[in-house]
Amino acid sequence: MEVCFVCTGNTCRSIMAERIAKKMAKDRKIKDIKFSSCGVDARKENIAVNAKRVLKELGYDARDRKSVKLKKIKENVLYVAMTSPLKRYLGKRCISCDELYKAVEDPYGREEEFYRITARLLEKNIEVLLDKIEKMRGEK
Repeated sequence: MEVCFVCTGNTCRSIMAERIAKKMAKDRKIKDIKFSSCGVDARKENIAVNAKRVLKELGYDARDRKSVKLKKIKENVLYVAMTSPLKRYLGKRCISCDELYKAVEDPYGREEEFYRITARLLEKNIEVLLDKIEKMRGEK
């Protein structure tokens, strides 16, 4: 199974979600889900400095990575959009964070504390997502 988190630029929310999901799945001993992220308007920019700081502070992977642009929707991937408008853009193979727990607004250009709040909101959304996947598989 592959889950791809999608936001606008892939420098804040979706890359943070990818890194958080990888660790949360590992902590839950879920090994067969591949997590990725991309942006509908990504421009090969590096992960935002405040995103890196907060990821590191919270114990997640904070390495650099250039943003990845969403080029086409793949059939075998579950896309998780940060907001409902992004979901409408992506179409059928997508759920939005508002359907899990709560939409995740873009922290781009905001202060570090807003990124911290964003990370905590992502954690809650991902917790709900992983719970749903485990329940669907009969693991919980």
